[in-house]
Amino acid sequence: MELRPGAEALPDLAQTLAACEALTNHATEEVLVVLNRPLWQAREAELLASGAARVLDAESLGVFPELLWQLPTLWLPEPQVPCPQVMMPGPHGAYPLRPAKPQGRLYQRHIPWLDQVFSLRSLDAEADLDLFHRWMNDTRVAAFFDEAGTLDQHRASLARMAADPHMMPVLGCLDGEPLFYFELYWARENRIGAHYEAGAWDRGWHVLVGEEHARGADYITAWLPSLMHYMFLVEPRTQALVGEPAASHVQQIRNLTRSGFARVKDFDFAHKRAALVRLERDHFFKSRLWARPDPAEPGRPLRLSCSALLSHGAAQ
Repeated sequence: MELRPGAEALPDLAQTLAACEALTNHATEEVLVVLNRPLWQAREAELLASGAARVLDAESLGVFPELLWQLPTLWLPEPQVPCPQVMMPGPHGAYPLRPAKPQGRLYQRHIPWLDQVFSLRSLDAEADLDLFHRWMNDTRVAAFFDEAGTLDQHRASLARMAADPHMMPVLGCLDGEPLFYFELYWARENRIGAHYEAGAWDRGWHVLVGEEHARGADYITAWLPSLMHYMFLVEPRTQALVGEPAASHVQQIRNLTRSGFARVKDFDFAHKRAALVRLERDHFFKSRLWARPDPAEPGRPLRLSCSALLSHGAAQ
């Protein structure tokens, strides 16, 4: 798909990348954004320096979605500089000293099939306490999350997470309305680290859907890949994301495998038989899993990928 500049001023770099993001946000077929080099000559150096574009031939640049969707500035309001790595002793091997937890709005993306904006924000332990308390005491949620309790118990739970460098509570919203709750964790310090050899920056997550009307395929295909996208963007050293749903939860595991996760093995926690599921960074971006791919072929190899179209000489 060719992107041509308008008749007036040439778009700046941010506008150009935003247009490319819109073209690749959701499509039933693969999209490679092609730019005519003479028309975009004034932006070529910036586009190449951004990492999203590569030279295809003498006449064309290609903006590859698998590269573009790894640029944090398009979705993170304040992209973080990677924390210097210092290894610390831990229960499942040495782990990196973790960065400070970001506050406020963390991520934002337009979801074309809902025509709504999905966003993530840090949970505020005071302002969001009543919401957290209501969700945790919902009988549907409590049946699998098992965190029902009093307001004081939930205040204490949030305080423990705030003090734990490896845990981070997050709210997922559509058009600003909180609908989903996520607990993000670094895998090597977590209980899951005892059951597989977690990478230093592997991350995991727990989820609950807080509002009944936000259930179903249209919503899962919005929040699930967006959450994965955020975790890959916020820390470029994260190479894999993991989960540990109940091994008997057939529908949840089906949703995860349709979204690109591999079921690695089943194992036992003290409280449940769990399935280890894992999503690799390279697979997420190469298979454009943010774009709601066909559930029957969630990991179909791309025809318009860097590896398919770039020779060693053209990979500039």
